[in-house]
Amino acid sequence: MTWLRKPWVGPLAFVVVAFVAFSLPPYLTGDRLQARVQSDWGPHYPLLVVHVVCASIAILTCVVQIWPWFRGRFPTWHRRIGRVYVFAGVLPAGLSGLVIGYMTPFGPVAQVSNVLLAVMWLTFTWLAWRAARQRQFRDHRKWMIRSFALTVSIITNRIWGVVAFLTFADRVPEAELPLTIAGISTWAGWTIPLLLSQWWLERKPRRRQTPVEQRETVPV
Repeated sequence: MTWLRKPWVGPLAFVVVAFVAFSLPPYLTGDRLQARVQSDWGPHYPLLVVHVVCASIAILTCVVQIWPWFRGRFPTWHRRIGRVYVFAGVLPAGLSGLVIGYMTPFGPVAQVSNVLLAVMWLTFTWLAWRAARQRQFRDHRKWMIRSFALTVSIITNRIWGVVAFLTFADRVPEAELPLTIAGISTWAGWTIPLLLSQWWLERKPRRRQTPVEQRETVPV
């Protein structure tokens, strides 16, 4: 089966589903105190709920969209789910994230990172959607890979948060620790996946050997 040639699909889907199952439920209760990010700014909580719910839609649909077997087998559903990804996922999640990122309680370093991430996420996704509408599918693929990298960056953000805590818990004053962790995790969370996606796009595929070359490399 062709999907078996992409062994990363199954583990990625498992991680994404597990992450959403853990992260989403507290924001479906309507209880402000269960939010993992607290702020005194009035509109913060409803915007945070919109952001988390729509970002969950984006990350779940994005996994399906990058699955090569699904794209090839069900092109109509690929287009339909793509619209869900853009208009029910990234667009509302990105716009709400832009606002709550600017109003973050974690200081100016995290603020700049969150705003820049939201702008780039919206821009890359719009460029991918426009390229698909213009049937420029090679450009569509490239922009979607970048959009996907930013979509899943919320997961790597949590990983870097743990790394930052373990590294600086005993080196930074307790009052400054949350801002330090937030500053490191917010920047590393999306810049590293984006750089990796760009490396993936620019890498040179290995040239397949011709039968003659293969015979010449066989030891005698």
